[in-house]
Amino acid sequence: MSEAAGETIANLVEITPVSESRVADRKAQARAAILNGPIMATLTRLALPTIAVLLAQTAVGVAETYYVGYLGTDALAGVALVFPVYMLMITMSNGGLGSGVASSVARAIGARRQHDADALVLHAIVLAAVVGAAFTVGLLWGGPALYAALGGNGASLTAALAYSDTVFGGAVAIWIVNLVAAALRGSGNVKIPALVTLVGALVMIPASPALIFGFGPIPRLGVAGAGLAFVLYYACALVVLLRYMNSGRSGLKLRWVRLEWRLFADILKVGIPTALNTVQTNLTVILVTGAVGRFGVDAIAGYGIASRLDYVMIPILFGLSSAVLTMVGIAMGAGQTARARKMAWVGTYIGAGFAEIVGLGIALAPALWAGMFTTQAAVSDFATTYLAIVAPTYGFMATGFVFAFAAQGAGHAFWPFLAYTIRTLLAAGGGIVAVHVFHAGMTGLSMIVAASYVIFAPICGVAMLSKTVWQVRPPKIAS
Repeated sequence: MSEAAGETIANLVEITPVSESRVADRKAQARAAILNGPIMATLTRLALPTIAVLLAQTAVGVAETYYVGYLGTDALAGVALVFPVYMLMITMSNGGLGSGVASSVARAIGARRQHDADALVLHAIVLAAVVGAAFTVGLLWGGPALYAALGGNGASLTAALAYSDTVFGGAVAIWIVNLVAAALRGSGNVKIPALVTLVGALVMIPASPALIFGFGPIPRLGVAGAGLAFVLYYACALVVLLRYMNSGRSGLKLRWVRLEWRLFADILKVGIPTALNTVQTNLTVILVTGAVGRFGVDAIAGYGIASRLDYVMIPILFGLSSAVLTMVGIAMGAGQTARARKMAWVGTYIGAGFAEIVGLGIALAPALWAGMFTTQAAVSDFATTYLAIVAPTYGFMATGFVFAFAAQGAGHAFWPFLAYTIRTLLAAGGGIVAVHVFHAGMTGLSMIVAASYVIFAPICGVAMLSKTVWQVRPPKIAS
């Protein structure tokens, strides 16, 4: 992203000081709408901006896959090898530790603990820097062995490393942007994170092919150019969001405060189990990718194309579920447990209905999706086999997803963690056994993945019936 694009974002978010009274009025109105307004309208208002821009961001990823496809099957397979690890980082920061940050901020605001809500921003940035640095070091050091173990070799492994080293070199910026955005969403401010993401997506769609193929003075960087586009976007977004947090407009204020374990603990009690959920989700994709690797490079490329649709669904469900988390967290902080549970059920009906409609539509014509990325029949056959079997279970995936975020908003993560663990054991563990021991093909492996979604939803649903989850406990206050 260019310097001019960064200035455009800064102008759009209006980084100028405003009176504290105006900010306080906006915060009070937002809190009142969540606690007293119509649930459907408030949920829609909070969810739609995030959904819209995450779809735009997902479109960037889909477009990138399209562009990389012109570099050949080895490049496509190389990006497919890295993609689950990249999505692990994105989902850990947005929906893992990010959920812990959003839940903590939402419950603090619901209980009118503004000082804690502000202090949580700095605590989130500290966590982001530590974990982001761990990703950079881990992937630069362990990437070659990881991608080779997943089936990469020769030109596909070279492509994977070029893409991976570029993307994970900017991991700290990615983590900080996503955790600050999570804090804003937890406060009910969804417009600014959405706006920053939307502008970045609009810039990246033309920037990515320019860096991949070269344009004018820009050299041809190949798959590394695709990764560089993401890193440049996040670097600019980091500057913009930090300036915005200092402007006084956000409803949260980035303050230099003494770091407190109780605030880290409040984030981590939800963030760690939820981050482990995202680890298991992406570990499932990684292990299934490894199992698919037994079928050859065409199968890896085909599965990479098919699993992209899974990741298209996740941003939509994340936008809806993050709104549910914010509303549930604020309602729980205010002691309105019955309203919090009702919010969770409304969100679940919407998410499950939408996901099942999409899943059935794709299952009826899976070749339409696969045909967007490849014209090679062997690659397309693997993709369509997976989609025809797995896509009809998207309704179950969505149900469990929203249930999990609702429980996290209430400050609990046990049942979602158990559900994700069982799903990983079934989909990844069962899939590997099926392929390596019983010599199952793509059809058998896809049936196991589909079954894991069906089982996942009701286990997450136990949280909706638990009295412990929907019980208000007084927060720990600093002495």
